[in-house]
Amino acid sequence: MKIIMLGAPGAGKGTQAKMIAEKYKIPHVSTGDIFRANIKNGTELGKEAKKYIDQGFLVPDELTVKILLDRVAKDDCKNGYVLDGFPRTIPQAEVLDKALSEMGDGIDYAINVDVPDENIVRRMSGRRACLACGATYHIAHIPPKKEGICDTCGQELVLRDDDKPETVLNRLKVYHDQTQPLIDFYAAQGVLKNVDGTVDMKDVFAAIVDILG
Repeated sequence: MKIIMLGAPGAGKGTQAKMIAEKYKIPHVSTGDIFRANIKNGTELGKEAKKYIDQGFLVPDELTVKILLDRVAKDDCKNGYVLDGFPRTIPQAEVLDKALSEMGDGIDYAINVDVPDENIVRRMSGRRACLACGATYHIAHIPPKKEGICDTCGQELVLRDDDKPETVLNRLKVYHDQTQPLIDFYAAQGVLKNVDGTVDMKDVFAAIVDILG
């Protein structure tokens, strides 16, 4: 069962990916994690990726796909995997598609966690973080016991720049320009499944389980 998670930043696709991985006993493959692991372990692919990252460049699609294929070729992926954070663009999807089909393989499901922009802005601007210990809260869903203060270490909570409405709107614009076309790409392949991401997290997961069986 090979799954790609789609959805805007803040739609909750990462959380759902972890829950899918746990239920179906398949790895949750995040491109960020793979890059970090390869760089930390000093692999040839990691060294190559580090050259770009150190200069502040994006890792080229071909190299990203190589690192990804190296990861999904490992034994723990033989029953499938959940891809989170890749592909982000049509060229990336095409490179991945070509590489998988050369291996006689392909994606079974592209699950789009669908949430309107205004919900995402509201959801993300309610996030609060403790810069001291890394704990995260949400003023509506996971509020701290004392407003503005971390339960764990007592430090002040902040709204991170990433979660400010203007930043979120910018990220959403990039998403709609670059990543939204993937929805049409996977729909054309007949593997796209849409789920309503505005409902409770458990209900989103139940809808995904209905799809995956």
